[in-house]
This record gives sequence, structure tokens and C-alpha cells, in this order.
Amino acid sequence: MQYMVLIYEPEEKYAGLSEAALTEVVAKHMALSEEMRQAGVLLGGDGLEGVATATTIVTGAGGDQTLHDGPFAETHEQLGGYYLLDVVDLDAAIAWARRIPVVEGGKVEVRPVMTY
Repeated sequence: MQYMVLIYEPEEKYAGLSEAALTEVVAKHMALSEEMRQAGVLLGGDGLEGVATATTIVTGAGGDQTLHDGPFAETHEQLGGYYLLDVVDLDAAIAWARRIPVVEGGKVEVRPVMTY
């Protein structure tokens, strides 16, 4: 079964990290990604550029669309990256998700992918 694992973190927490700390976080993600690949569960995944680079399309009544700079959701955490996993069940997806390195206040959401 496929699961999307979404990583939400307060972006400002990264602004205060040293270069060495940032390198360590990236190294942890790379190591985990390699372990997922070796286990045959990783279908894809990437980090996302900061929210300042986001563009949101909002569809209103009658299908009218407007463009907005930045993310539309008003939250303290921003979507920073994702992993797409193919595992046997939710428990297996959660087990991998618990190992994802996040800063204080970060959250990891595990959600089944719809199959048609």
C-alpha cells in the first residue's frame, strides 16, 4: 500500500541553524532515504524550496481562479518535503515516518494514497 509522508516544520527554525547543523539534517535525510531504498519501500521524495517561492491558485465561485504568492494555508508549520512509500500497512509507514528528522515543533503526517 502506498503512503505519502508529509513533513511540516516551522521554516524559521532552519534560519537559525548553523551550516554544520543544516548539513547534519540533510545527511540524516540522505541516510534514511538510502535505507528506505535498500528496503525497497521508497518510491520517491524530495525537499521543497521555502514558502517564499510558492504560488497558490485559488478557485472561487463559478470556477474563477486567482494567483497568490506564497502558501495559502495559514499555519505555523510549512510543508517542507515528502516521502512516497510503498509498505505493507499503516504501521509500517508510521515506523518509517517516526525516523524522519524534524526540528522542534515539526510534524510528520502519514496519509494513504488513493488508488483507482
